[in-house]
Amino acid sequence: MEKLTFYALSAPEKLDRIGAYLSERLSRDVARHRYGYVCIAMEALDQLLMACHCQSINLFVESFLKMVRKLLESDKPSLQILGTNSFVKFANIEEDTPSYHRSYDFFVSRFSEMCHSSFEDPDIRTKIRMAGIKGLQGVVRKTVNDELQANIWDPQHMDKIVPSLLFNLQSGERTESPVELTERCFRELLGRAAYGNIKNAVTPVLMHLDNHSLWEGKTFAVRCFKIIMYSIQSQHSHLVIQQLLGHLDANSKNSATVRAGIVEVLLEAAAIAASGSVGEEINTIHTQIHSKLQAGPTVLEVFNTLLRQLRLSVDYELTGSYDGSTNIGTKIIKAHEERQLQEAVIRTIGSFANTLPTYQRSEVMLFIMGKIPVPGIHPSLPSSRYQDDSGYVTVGFQTTNMLTALPSSFLEPLLSFSLTEDPEIRLLVVQILLGVIDRHDNTPKFSDISIITDISVLKLKVDKCSRQDNLFMKKHGQQLYRHIYLGCKEPSSGRQHYESLFSLLGLLSVELANEEVVVDLIRLALALQDLALSTDEALPVYNRCAVHAIAAAYLNLICQLTTVPAFCQHIHEVIEVRQKESPYLLPEDVFIDNPKYETVSFLPNEDRLSKRKSIGETISLQVEVESRNSPEKEEVKRLDSVGMEEQERERRRQVVEKFQKAPFEEIAAHCGARATLLQSKLNQIFEITIRPPPSPSGTISSGYGQSQSRSVPIYEMKFPDLCVY
Repeated sequence: MEKLTFYALSAPEKLDRIGAYLSERLSRDVARHRYGYVCIAMEALDQLLMACHCQSINLFVESFLKMVRKLLESDKPSLQILGTNSFVKFANIEEDTPSYHRSYDFFVSRFSEMCHSSFEDPDIRTKIRMAGIKGLQGVVRKTVNDELQANIWDPQHMDKIVPSLLFNLQSGERTESPVELTERCFRELLGRAAYGNIKNAVTPVLMHLDNHSLWEGKTFAVRCFKIIMYSIQSQHSHLVIQQLLGHLDANSKNSATVRAGIVEVLLEAAAIAASGSVGEEINTIHTQIHSKLQAGPTVLEVFNTLLRQLRLSVDYELTGSYDGSTNIGTKIIKAHEERQLQEAVIRTIGSFANTLPTYQRSEVMLFIMGKIPVPGIHPSLPSSRYQDDSGYVTVGFQTTNMLTALPSSFLEPLLSFSLTEDPEIRLLVVQILLGVIDRHDNTPKFSDISIITDISVLKLKVDKCSRQDNLFMKKHGQQLYRHIYLGCKEPSSGRQHYESLFSLLGLLSVELANEEVVVDLIRLALALQDLALSTDEALPVYNRCAVHAIAAAYLNLICQLTTVPAFCQHIHEVIEVRQKESPYLLPEDVFIDNPKYETVSFLPNEDRLSKRKSIGETISLQVEVESRNSPEKEEVKRLDSVGMEEQERERRRQVVEKFQKAPFEEIAAHCGARATLLQSKLNQIFEITIRPPPSPSGTISSGYGQSQSRSVPIYEMKFPDLCVY
């Protein structure tokens, strides 16, 4: 062998004749079953190949590959393994010159076939399968960087290689077996994939999971895509996510367990991508034109797909079938599986949202709000199914600048939902605000509304109000106060609403409060007491008690935060009196499972004046708020309720006098003008109610050629003045 190697190196032009001779001898020995000589000839070919890297090696390689092919075509496992080992040695050689006419199609097919070996002896079967995996690994190494070779990434090759690897990945224990070797090979394949090859590598994975019903178990599908996401170059992560989104849409009418499996994989992929650069990639793509050259998903495309699946799942659950019919033979919908899918979609929405910067998260929440069905226009979809979407978007929402987190473009349409009659949507609005405003995880500390004598037990985290926070409250504070007031005023508000509104009051006090804000919040609490006492509002008894309880609990909180002695003393005195005489006006007796307020007649006529007097005293109290930054104190102005009552009496007297003394024509003209104005406003309302304004996204056909308007977000509807507070 030494002499032969020396001769081949000295006269490289003789290599092709040497290779042809050895090839002829090996073929003859294989046919005659002289396997000892076969091994000797193959060893000689291997050593010559390893030693000679000259330009004349191409013709020798042809003879070598011809013999490897001869061994692989044999039915004898030992010869198949011998041929594979020789091919792997060859695959690790870096040739000096490229080959123009070499083909590896046979090797891809044969190694893939070996990966699926069903040989009876389990030990030999394992060896054959491992040889097949090593062979595929060798083909990839040999061809992936050779531009003159047939493209290994073409579907005709990938559709053989990838399923063969996945077949071995899901069988056996994770020891030195096909599983471990397969995972290494799969990672190497994916790691070599360039931008344009990702799709061809991932598509066979999706098809394999479909064909073998592997989405439903979730475990294997998640494992596959974890390998994919960790192996590919991080800047290509969004391409995998896009393919998963498209596959989810393609399976819209498949079973809920299949869709849930795809969504779970999306969730894992999003979490892994978030640790890489997918957030940057998605944001870059979001600012570019979506075209064939730039095939990544836009931000809203991701959420649009997920929300579409959420809506479809709700439809399926409500109708009981995938096509809306009740024909015999349609697939039976399992409600609990659809609900599990909906929860998975919501978690995935939150995971994707957390990869985005603050300003874009606000855009996404606004987008989700626009997808909430408006009651009356799309009544078939209960809004409760969408309630947690934005809640998950705000999970982990960390921001230092509230002006960025809650810009006017998001806050104003968000707060406009406080005008809706649907209590679940109003609750959703408050939960979103809590998620965005809470930057120190204080919300759970306000979840239990009670009168706490020492709030230090809550261990509240209070930071100094920043300049940006001051600007935010100066710009939007009044809108937030109004939202809280209107939320308390709604007759359909329940225990959850009041608990959330109290949490919002508490958060504003510890997250965004300066001296001016504290004064405004105290005024708001006093206004809520007035609301609970008002005879003009048709509030149920429970709501009146709840508003009183919130005001008491909040004033107890804020007085301890501001530490003004006279203020604290007065609040504690009022609470003590209520504990003895009116416990149903305190949170401990209101925010419980079975409150006893209904046994009490609320504000009897004979006691109204005395009650009003105590509230009047509270309102007229000069509240001193200690400055956080200076020793100066600010006073809340005294509200003169007596003067207001006198002005009201004077106004009524003038109206009566006008109707007694004015000419009939003047009175008739005045009333007629008012009636005409009222009728015009009513006509506008009826026009909107009967024919809702068209959606910017157009119309949809209803099956009989008729068009039907889509849901229109409330913040886009134009309300008459009489309908807006």
